[in-house]
Amino acid sequence: MQFSQAVCICMSQVSTMKRVQVLYNENDPLASDLILSLTLDGIRLLFDSVSQRLKTIEIFAMNLVQLKYCGLVFSSSDIIPTIDQIDHSFGATHPGIYDPDNRIFTLNFRGLSFTFPVEQASEPRYVRGLGSLQFTNGASPVASRMFIFNGSSLAESLPPPLPISCFFSHPYLQSLEVIRQNRTTSGIKLSLICEGASQVLEPRRHSCVQELYFGASAEDVLTLLGTPSRVFYKDEDKMRIHSPQAHRRAPASFSDYFFNYFTLGLDALFDGKYHRLKKFILHTNYPGHYNFNMYHRCEFRLQLPTKTNHSMDNTRLIDLSSSFITVTAYSRWDEVCEKVLPSSRPIVLHRSSSTNTTNPFGSTFCYGVEDIIFEVMPNNLIASVTLYASSNGTLGAN
Repeated sequence: MQFSQAVCICMSQVSTMKRVQVLYNENDPLASDLILSLTLDGIRLLFDSVSQRLKTIEIFAMNLVQLKYCGLVFSSSDIIPTIDQIDHSFGATHPGIYDPDNRIFTLNFRGLSFTFPVEQASEPRYVRGLGSLQFTNGASPVASRMFIFNGSSLAESLPPPLPISCFFSHPYLQSLEVIRQNRTTSGIKLSLICEGASQVLEPRRHSCVQELYFGASAEDVLTLLGTPSRVFYKDEDKMRIHSPQAHRRAPASFSDYFFNYFTLGLDALFDGKYHRLKKFILHTNYPGHYNFNMYHRCEFRLQLPTKTNHSMDNTRLIDLSSSFITVTAYSRWDEVCEKVLPSSRPIVLHRSSSTNTTNPFGSTFCYGVEDIIFEVMPNNLIASVTLYASSNGTLGAN
């Protein structure tokens, strides 16, 4: 399941789960797993840093959790999970693996691993199978950790595709391609997956591809993407001060509004007067950002032309730049800047308002590249991408 779904479950069980911590790598969120740690329950939920889906469940305090297999308790506050106890509960397994450097003995089952700290005096003489373990002092080591995972080995475990039981009638995004022509953004192409109709009782996956263009009506978007997770009406526009129009201080007689699609990582902004689509916001959902855990990550692909190089040939100006750079949700901003020419002075985005005057994650910086705005975090990752209809397009950029 997705990280946000697990957080919702923990929040619904706040009377039982007294303390839950979110652990992540602040400088490089993609380098380490995203972790939900139930510190008082002895459980850690490890989510893949890229897909943000659950891949491993770690029990790091065996005595805090009652564990059963086929109805038989093998670990609790009263039952010690020794190797003999696990042998009695799970049966035969492949030979264990001993790490002499860390003095850790590991037993692996399919989708399940136990680790046992082994002292110097009780190192195994030989390992041929679970029933043939021999320790020098005759003691039976006690399991210190248990790992539940998908796949054949813990080191190579990856999260499976999102289970249908986690769809809850919402569409999910597989990929998104930004449609651009002649250095102008015209729309987006979405590859979606959702629950499909079936003649049998069991649900099945349904995939489809939808295209949305600036100027589309609200009804068009509802038809292609379904009901949004939320509709948000803009009550103020703090960016109006940057507009060159003389009437920027005049109050508007109508309010623009967003369709928020949280499971797609996407916002669609509509003109409040004509109800036409004029802006997209794509969210990357990195921990350490103000909107973290509100959206799923938008797996977008955006092609931008590289910096223009010119050459003089007999008084003719020749454009030597014909290559493009592909920007994704995992691109580093400094690498993007090496290929494109962003605005020289960014706008600092504080994300504070009358209802929430504090932002524990600090400010972000907004750079303009043609008709696109990139919001960049202090760790050099892209937090969001705003696509808007250019001034020569259908609605204008505002």
